[in-house]
Amino acid sequence: MLDRSKMTRRPSHPGAIIRAHYLEPLGLTVTALAKHLDLSRKTLSQIVNERARVTPDIARRLSRAFNTSVDLWIGLQSGRDVWDAKNDPGDWQKIEPLPGIAAAQDERRRWNEGLESKDLSI
Repeated sequence: MLDRSKMTRRPSHPGAIIRAHYLEPLGLTVTALAKHLDLSRKTLSQIVNERARVTPDIARRLSRAFNTSVDLWIGLQSGRDVWDAKNDPGDWQKIEPLPGIAAAQDERRRWNEGLESKDLSI
């Protein structure tokens, strides 16, 4: 599996993939594809021009039209979103872990390990 934490380049937007791998090679227009997907031209245009996200509903439509998986389109969008969040210089970086969170996580880990070591068969 791809380790996105080491990516230095911003992942491609799903709209760029639609444009480069489907619209251009197939000679489709945004209008024609939008009609086929039962979307407004404006919605698809915003995605293709990288100004809007691919939602789960649109991912289903794309996967059906292009004979791909919903996971492909959700994964492309998610990869872009996670990269943007990690590389956003916003105020989130000043937030510290809650006091006591490490101890609570250790406790939960020990509890889970205890469950794994027990025979829970009926």
